[in-house]
Amino acid sequence: MKELLKLHNVRYEIKEMVIFEEVNASVQQGDVIGIIGKNGAGKSTLLRLIAGELAPSSGQLDWLQPNLETVFVEQETETHSFGEVSASETVLLHRWQVPEHDFSLLSGGEKLKVRLSAGFAQNAHLLLLDEPTNHLDGGSIELLMDQIRKYPGTLILVSHNRHFLDAVATKIWSLENRKLIEHRGNYSSYMEARQQKRLAQQREYDQQQKMVGRIEAQMDELTSWSHKAHAESTKQEGYKEHYRLKAKRMDKQVKSKQKRLEKELEKINAEPLEPEYEVNFSMKATHKTGKRFLEAKGLSKSFDGKLLFDQVDFTILHGEKVAIEGPNGSGKTTLLKILLGQETADGEVWMSPSASVGYLTQEVFDLPLEKTPAELFYKETFEARGKVQNLMKHLGFTVEQWNEPISAMSMGERIKCKLMLYILEERDALILDEPTNHLDLPSREQLEETLSHYTGTLLVVSHDQAFREKTTTSKLVIADHRIEKQLDAPVPERDDTGELLMRLETERQEVLGKLSFMAAKDPQYRELDRRFNELTQEIKKHR
Repeated sequence: MKELLKLHNVRYEIKEMVIFEEVNASVQQGDVIGIIGKNGAGKSTLLRLIAGELAPSSGQLDWLQPNLETVFVEQETETHSFGEVSASETVLLHRWQVPEHDFSLLSGGEKLKVRLSAGFAQNAHLLLLDEPTNHLDGGSIELLMDQIRKYPGTLILVSHNRHFLDAVATKIWSLENRKLIEHRGNYSSYMEARQQKRLAQQREYDQQQKMVGRIEAQMDELTSWSHKAHAESTKQEGYKEHYRLKAKRMDKQVKSKQKRLEKELEKINAEPLEPEYEVNFSMKATHKTGKRFLEAKGLSKSFDGKLLFDQVDFTILHGEKVAIEGPNGSGKTTLLKILLGQETADGEVWMSPSASVGYLTQEVFDLPLEKTPAELFYKETFEARGKVQNLMKHLGFTVEQWNEPISAMSMGERIKCKLMLYILEERDALILDEPTNHLDLPSREQLEETLSHYTGTLLVVSHDQAFREKTTTSKLVIADHRIEKQLDAPVPERDDTGELLMRLETERQEVLGKLSFMAAKDPQYRELDRRFNELTQEIKKHR
């Protein structure tokens, strides 16, 4: 197998913040390499380095084959020029059922299919794909996997989709703690190997700590003997010289033994395990009044001559959790915009005037990209800023990112910024359009857990079936120009203990956030510390 590219000690940093360093890896012809890692780990940055859009801060990329053509399909773009569509691109667009509309009028999934078709059609030696499954429905992902299997060149792709990576990847590059780990195999085999390596490292470290404890105990004992011998040499009248010589001999023995023990310690080099990356947050609903949250009557919508749905009626109650389902281009996002009054349609829509609604779009360019989190979440009081910064920490942000412009953040981090707005505002209704797009796996799982306990009204568009099943209890299915409401299996009664634990843990994290920005001599420190300990005991009692 020909080697196409080698990365030698590649390092990349932004404003003195190291994204990754000492990256060494290789690309062979025919590889399908899956790049994984948390949001902000540098996955898209690594693709841009390989694409030649960025230069490494140090190290080098050695291209080992001449005239190697590389094509990069970005995860999100605001615009796309169709230009001259080749015959092979037309075949792919038809296969993916993409209508010939203006790019701005296409759905999120259709926009991605357009860009994927353009990328695949060029048959480049090396094709780079950044989050190619975002926005795609199940059928489109199957077509994408088939396209990758038949691709004659080499692919490097970024994805958080475990099933997709297992199906297509032949090699994994994992960015962890600013380093790259290379593994031959798919996602599941990498995670199994990683777990075994962590278990072995933990066993080695535990054994090392036992040895360190034994050696340090021996050294303490020797030191104690030496001190005792010197003490006796000053007390024994008539025998001072005898005890002085004994103390000297003991000193030599102690020093000799200490040197041997110190050499043993130098041989020990097992490192403690890095803690697993975790994301923690919760969402509260403020209040709900009445029974109906939303009602649609005789709703009809055509888009650019295409009928999406016709004369549909449905009602959503306060506290109901509803998934909106349908293939790419069926009108899911359009329906959300109609319900929010952002898009016109025939028929009537009534929404409770008392509802406080948060709408998370699937766009990543609708944030004020020039602003920093400090500006976006500006708070006047020290206490309020502490709460926001603590939330950022639990969402996986670094301290430096508080003053970093949002434009420098990864797409996943931008989604987290949008989520923060609704976590902080405690809306009693959330309308979420593809909320898991761009999120790393721990963030997706925490969002699932959080929304499963959310007490407000929830409307969700998502192609992630597991996510829908965990967070919603009914669905609006768009098919054959109709919208049919279906109920899922009854949800088991809420575990009151779980609800209490979540409230206690949320308060404890808020208290901890305040404490982390205080000195011990601060007047409020003692009271907050007392409350933190009380909450900790309460949590232990109910677990």
